[in-house]
Amino acid sequence: MIDLHAHILPGLDDGPASLDESLAMCEIAANDGIHAIVATPHTGNGVYNNHKDSIISSLSILQNEIEKAQLPIVLYPGTDVHANVDIIDMLDEGRAMTVNDNGRYVMIEIPDQTVPPNFEEWLFGMRLKGITPILTHPERNVAIRSDIDLLAKIVNMGVLVQVTAMGITGHFGDAAERASREMLDRGLVHVIATDAHSSNGRPPVLSAARDAAASLVGEEEAWRLVQTNPRSILEGQSVEISNKSQKKSGFMNKLLWRKRAV
Repeated sequence: MIDLHAHILPGLDDGPASLDESLAMCEIAANDGIHAIVATPHTGNGVYNNHKDSIISSLSILQNEIEKAQLPIVLYPGTDVHANVDIIDMLDEGRAMTVNDNGRYVMIEIPDQTVPPNFEEWLFGMRLKGITPILTHPERNVAIRSDIDLLAKIVNMGVLVQVTAMGITGHFGDAAERASREMLDRGLVHVIATDAHSSNGRPPVLSAARDAAASLVGEEEAWRLVQTNPRSILEGQSVEISNKSQKKSGFMNKLLWRKRAV
């Protein structure tokens, strides 16, 4: 399995404080069947501002320790970027990173209570630049889980969605679990990731959520969410969208086509 969203680099955000803790998280991940992890420290949220250089440096140190410990884990760089109007500039200036630095996908988090004003315009701007946003943990957003159609509208713009493993298994409460399962049932989920922060309270475990998802959408689709789609994203390839979710609007398709033709 591939974990596309994990706060696993030591001392960069509210994830592990030490290299030993990071290594313990990697051991848990390996034992769970995870073989690749995208390290996604928070950035641009007013508390943490992690530059590409520091992320690459920290990742290299941890990867070296992983190899010393002979764990079958490969790390890839990325960021969990707080939604803001300057995301494109942040990427250009190295204040944020796309997944695996491939210029194709970027993890975007929004506040737990609201959807920011003009959020759709920001997403639209990124799509026109050839970058596909991946909305992280919308099951924890009060506005979205009270009206899943809001998320469907965002997906129809070509945005991908990542739900959290512990949300599906109920560790973030009944409301998040219900929302996660409705999103899965409606074909609005493209990735399941751990959003791990520690080796105890929020560990990097995917298997339980994969099994829970399989009971809702079937084994093939569950594996797509933890293996096939994350691999495509890592490699900068297109992701297959569920037939349950509506296709992009004609207006969006026309604008994206014009952009490619310029």
